[in-house]
Amino acid sequence: MSSVPARLRRCAPRSKPFKSASAEDPMTIHLPVRGRLGLAFAAACIASLSLSDTTFAQTPAAQTAAPSTTAVPAPPAPPPPVLLSREALAGAIGVREQALKSDESYQLLESLTTEVGQRFAGTAGDKAGVEWAVKTLRDLGFTNVHTQEVIVPRWIRGEASFDVLAPYPMSMVTTAIGGSIGTPDEGLDAPIVMVQDIAALQALPEGTARGKIVFFNGRMERTRDGSGYGKAVRARTEGPSIAGSLGAVGVVIRSVGTSKNRIAHTGTLSYNVSSPRIPAVSISNPDADLLERQVAQTRPEGKAAGQAVKVRMRVTARDLPQVRSANVIGDLPGTDLANEIVLIGGHLDSWDTGHGVQDDGAGVAIAIAAARLAASANPKPRRTIRVVLFANEEFGLSGAGRYPVAIGDEGVANHAFAMEADLGDGPVWKLSARVPQQYWPTIEQVHRVVRSLEVELGDNTSNGGADLGPLRRLGVPILSPQLDATTYFDIHHTVNDTLDQVDPAHLRQSTTVFAVTAYAVAIVDGPVPRYEEPQAAPTTPRAPPER
Repeated sequence: MSSVPARLRRCAPRSKPFKSASAEDPMTIHLPVRGRLGLAFAAACIASLSLSDTTFAQTPAAQTAAPSTTAVPAPPAPPPPVLLSREALAGAIGVREQALKSDESYQLLESLTTEVGQRFAGTAGDKAGVEWAVKTLRDLGFTNVHTQEVIVPRWIRGEASFDVLAPYPMSMVTTAIGGSIGTPDEGLDAPIVMVQDIAALQALPEGTARGKIVFFNGRMERTRDGSGYGKAVRARTEGPSIAGSLGAVGVVIRSVGTSKNRIAHTGTLSYNVSSPRIPAVSISNPDADLLERQVAQTRPEGKAAGQAVKVRMRVTARDLPQVRSANVIGDLPGTDLANEIVLIGGHLDSWDTGHGVQDDGAGVAIAIAAARLAASANPKPRRTIRVVLFANEEFGLSGAGRYPVAIGDEGVANHAFAMEADLGDGPVWKLSARVPQQYWPTIEQVHRVVRSLEVELGDNTSNGGADLGPLRRLGVPILSPQLDATTYFDIHHTVNDTLDQVDPAHLRQSTTVFAVTAYAVAIVDGPVPRYEEPQAAPTTPRAPPER
């Protein structure tokens, strides 16, 4: 290698890591010489070379006149990868070991759900939840503990019933969909028309839904990443308005959940201002199966051929004037980069049917406990770790929308990273992100610290949680320890969202991954730029190479 320029020798891959260790050692730091990062590293090195280098000048090829081809400028080299120091990695491992011995997140969850319970927006429980959060953060040593006022809707669930009148009378387990209007006092009697989803409803012959109650019968798929919910939930959120626009008088949906028990799943709907508002309820999955069988009996080959399935739904829900709630915020200050913020969030509110344990008391507990674990590590985090407990996620994301407005442009610019826990107690099964490309190697290092906890490495395209949407759209980099949702939707938005459904070991593992991730990005070098969508590769051909 003595004949190679010194600057080029710096670009040669090392045959050994900086530290002699096993491949499983998270302290091992490898130069990224393979794959996309390898190409990026090589490009950065080559770009630093000069054609005037004496070694090149002495070669015959260098003395040959270049062809008169106008070269298209190459795109700028990507920024070099940002890596955690060995000391910071040791600190991250220390956070992991300490977190695996701590049950603080479970203790916090038990306190919140025992002393407060449900925290539906605008209720006394919501107010008590805010008071609990302020006191808890102060008692645990957070600084700058304060609230941000948030205006939230006030909706009263009232009572709901859903009964089959014909061909075979039955009463079904039901609940009103959040935001639904009520029916007349005597209820609403009508035949049903069954469809699988919105597309099937819109494909019906004109007038088919007029005067009927639309039954959305699509089943939610059980998935680890929760994607089955996203596919099924449109029937609840958009279905009532679309059905109303087609002349329907009401909507009943199969619960958007995976439970086989007779419990009905609630959640919010969104009325379109241009469509008639009609009442909407959900029924349990077993009751939806029964209703489906009754519809089958009315077909030509069925025992009730020629008859219509007629039902009666009654809902006493109503709206009240908007009221005040609040986001709750607390900081654990950093050192030399204390003006920069790493946000860990969860939403403080819940639905009114259960105790708000998995949704999202667990997220509240994870956020507080993880922040404390990260902040207590050695060496100390450089950035401030902030906990934000958002108001009214369930019924309109009011707190998420309020937060960036309240802190202003400068406050948003100070947010280096953000992460949120809002999918139950876990465990975390994948670590994903949405960070500037030079920080993806940092995420890979974090993964090496937590992979022994059965955590996979995801990709750099995550959207994060719902409450992070406004910050994400403003370019704040997002971290996504993804919680396992395989059984989460068995109890999500139901009366069964209670503390007995929590697995303390899952909660401990989830808290650990959040704590390690928060610590790593709170201590890594900066400055951290805004996240920008990757640009497509240039399509203009480059000049041919010299020969």
